[in-house]
Amino acid sequence: MDRVPNHTKLRLAAGELALGMGVRQSRTVDIATIAKTSGFDWLFIDMEHSSLDVDLASQIAMASLGAGITPLVRVPGHEHYHASRVLDNGAQGIVAPHVDTVEEASRIVRACRYPPLGHRSVAGAQPQLNFRSVPVGEATRIVNEETLVVVMLETPKAIAGADAIAQVEGVDVLLIGTNDLCAEMGIPGNFSDARVEDAYRKVVAACRKHGKYPGMGGVYEPKLMEKFIGLGMRFILSGSDFSFLMAGAKARAEFLRGVKT
Repeated sequence: MDRVPNHTKLRLAAGELALGMGVRQSRTVDIATIAKTSGFDWLFIDMEHSSLDVDLASQIAMASLGAGITPLVRVPGHEHYHASRVLDNGAQGIVAPHVDTVEEASRIVRACRYPPLGHRSVAGAQPQLNFRSVPVGEATRIVNEETLVVVMLETPKAIAGADAIAQVEGVDVLLIGTNDLCAEMGIPGNFSDARVEDAYRKVVAACRKHGKYPGMGGVYEPKLMEKFIGLGMRFILSGSDFSFLMAGAKARAEFLRGVKT
């Protein structure tokens, strides 16, 4: 095979939910296989809100390729080198935080995609091509096809501009960062507010209109998740290694404390 398929892009194209697991606490590559076995489609390797460095994020990304789960890295900023360094070393996509405008979305595309869609520098042998020797023109085309570009909308300004952002060629997913959005709206943590639902509807409509995929992050209450998926959300950040560890550990401790001795 001349490429490592992007399983998340395939799921989204088939109209299915693509489920992601956040990586913040894990420091070994086995988290890729753990997440895959648990039923997730992609890893959200978080370099914005964790101490993960480029090397460790890349190691986890490489392990993900072999495990059959899509490695996506949330980079800490919009500078081109944040994207290129992890993409050159195994990531199959970038999640760019705090994208408010068409200009910012276009900047992300330029950093993540090879010409003619962008201006990503060509780096030689590609992990996403199984390190096979592939003619440069073919290699850049294939890698462009298998790369997922996700922009996060985290402010009222971003939501208002969702239709225009969804028209940017090379963007695949508009992901609502619901925690930051609520904070910016002055309703921190109030995910059931009508204004949040309105924001979700706007992003879903923009994505449907322009052939992109709507995503959600920050919402983990089951009934709200079900509601927003019902509205059309397809790219779902489902929780993180930290939250899953805390929930499982707490449940076990509470059970054992309740055992009669």
